[in-house]
Amino acid sequence: MNISKKVFCFIKNVYSGILRFFTYILPEFLKNNFEVTSTKHSRITGISVTAALIITTVIDCKEFLSLDFSQKWLLLAFCLVFPFVIGALIFYKIKITDKTLNCIWHFLLILLLPIVTISMTECLNNIFIYDMTYLGFFGNYMLVLLLYFFVFAISGSFRATVIAVNVPLFGLAVAHCYIMEFRGTPFIPMDFLSITTALNVANTYTFKLMYTVLIAAMIFIFLIVTGIKLNTPDFHTVTKAIVRGFMGTFFAVIMGLFFLTSIFADAGVKPDFWNQSRGYKNYGFAFNFFCNTKYLYMSTPNGYNPDEVGEFVDKTVKETSTPIETPENAPNIICIMNESLSDLKVLGDFETNEDYMPFLHSLTENTVKGNLYVPVIGAGTSNTEFEFLTGHSTAFLPSGSNAYMLYIKNPIASIVSTLEGQGYSSLAFHPYYSSGWNRVDVYKYMSFNNTAFLENIMDISIMNEFMQNSSNPDYIQTLIDQNYPDRNNMILRQYISDSYNYRVLIEDFENRDKTVPYFAFNVTMQNHGGYTTKFSNFNESITLTSADFAAYPKTNRYLSLVKESDKAFSELINYFKGVKEHTVICMFGDHQPSIETSFVSNALGVDDLSNLTPEQEQNRHVTPFVIWANYDIEEETVERLSANYLSTYVLKVAGVNLTEYNRYLLKLSEKIPVIDTVGYIDFEGNYYNWNDRTGYTEMLNEYEKIQYNNIFDSKNKNTDIFYLKGYKGDEGIDLDSEEE
Repeated sequence: MNISKKVFCFIKNVYSGILRFFTYILPEFLKNNFEVTSTKHSRITGISVTAALIITTVIDCKEFLSLDFSQKWLLLAFCLVFPFVIGALIFYKIKITDKTLNCIWHFLLILLLPIVTISMTECLNNIFIYDMTYLGFFGNYMLVLLLYFFVFAISGSFRATVIAVNVPLFGLAVAHCYIMEFRGTPFIPMDFLSITTALNVANTYTFKLMYTVLIAAMIFIFLIVTGIKLNTPDFHTVTKAIVRGFMGTFFAVIMGLFFLTSIFADAGVKPDFWNQSRGYKNYGFAFNFFCNTKYLYMSTPNGYNPDEVGEFVDKTVKETSTPIETPENAPNIICIMNESLSDLKVLGDFETNEDYMPFLHSLTENTVKGNLYVPVIGAGTSNTEFEFLTGHSTAFLPSGSNAYMLYIKNPIASIVSTLEGQGYSSLAFHPYYSSGWNRVDVYKYMSFNNTAFLENIMDISIMNEFMQNSSNPDYIQTLIDQNYPDRNNMILRQYISDSYNYRVLIEDFENRDKTVPYFAFNVTMQNHGGYTTKFSNFNESITLTSADFAAYPKTNRYLSLVKESDKAFSELINYFKGVKEHTVICMFGDHQPSIETSFVSNALGVDDLSNLTPEQEQNRHVTPFVIWANYDIEEETVERLSANYLSTYVLKVAGVNLTEYNRYLLKLSEKIPVIDTVGYIDFEGNYYNWNDRTGYTEMLNEYEKIQYNNIFDSKNKNTDIFYLKGYKGDEGIDLDSEEE
């Protein structure tokens, strides 16, 4: 009984203590140290904001109800309750009267608010804070805290700190959320350089208020309201100077170590270059976005010596036969990079109601065809274009960078200069805005004689008017019918159709200078992403029929577009079958489309696209290529070839002269037929990623240095490698002269 009495007394004392704390001590503490007030304006604002957020949640509740995981009810409850927290924060003004307590509270906030910021950014990364890894949480927390330190060191204001950090982070995270939704790859710093291109095609996508955006928006509003409510404590001048000095110094030291040394990189603080999507999922948005900024600019390869470049090439091509003699009647060469063209069965087998590329599948006579490995998925067209035209690989450029936007700033050797050195005329044709991917300047540096864009084939004000009134997807067809009633099938959906694109190409061919051989490079537009909208001018003829592949409307729409591309290409080939002059036509896809990720994972037989094997990841980078001639050539099927080799392969099939660099690439392709941003594949079919050190590492390092010499080292460029003798470049320099 004594024990029972003691337990009873203990419980009684605890209860009395708790009761006394909440009825006397806490109220007295709050009364002596806090002032809680409100105004008519704050009450109206608080109630209005609360009501607006609840109404938005109710309107958008179907987004939550459509989710297939158990936390959806918890998330919906959060969005219904949290507006009251925000409303109360606006409604009341809380002032801490005790100076010491006020200072402690504000410093605690600076340490705690980064956790709220992370909750906001990672919600938009489709990862909630309870899903984060410890390293991911710590990395993001330290980054946000450093940003808080930096702004406070400059401004000395808690209010400015919270607002200045969270506004841009929220904007960047929202951009990442929608970019992942539309193209399936993360938002990286390089994407800022393609903003013009992105705006040109933004209206092709359907923007909706996703549940993650709604949750993040509420957290963002909470942070902004908190920031507005914060008043920086009245520190002593010396104390404030010490605190700001410490924060600024700490920020500068960490940033200096990160950007100017390899300490952090050696410790593993760097992006997942092999799989950026996996990196963003495992370690968070803000951390990965920041880490990518270290690799914005190209650095000189380790051990680079321009005098060795020629030796690397000579060593590789020493067994190659003498250069091919240009035939007396050099063939016309037409190369077509078809937007988003791919055969999705490289991912896995599925059935459709009919073949979506019957002509390409049946094409065998006088044909070389195979699988092309490209550097991008869902977007980044110009990087595949860069690889094809130059014979260089974006694998040796900073991860996620765009060659056209960053690195083509001077004349550069390419298939264009190689063919022009043999008397060819040259045309670059893309039926969309010339502002996309900086193509006007790039094509100038590549020495194209002529260029043509959307502005050259139609009144651009028509497209601009549609862009301003794009809520009606069929409005563009109405405008075309009014202005060009005689141009049948000019538009498919809202882009120039492949069929009309080829008609323009054929017209240019017929009006060419027939005294010289003809070269054209054409980038199509018909199949561009944005597969969520129905258009009356587009008959969707292909549907998935496999039992496990039924509910993928974007994939059905995409495959129907591929069928139209296949039909248009057959029209082009049939035309050139009737052309007497020898002509070689190459067509290839620039990347796979951005369709339902669930379709891709289903086809690959995986649950999560962030943890693929090297072979599965490479399969996502495969598109078809075909080289056809209207005269006898040796038929061949190429199992695998990366885009950096394809233009050289075209020159080989056409039987024209090759530069030393072309011959180097042909030889290299025999040993490493695939080199891309995922990794590389050798001639035996072995898959490697870029972290592997293999018997090919030295060979790849030499390739990187040769490429660097052409792109970046204009003062020491080895022109004998990249140009045919006698070619006069943009600068009017005879590359066969003694000066060179």
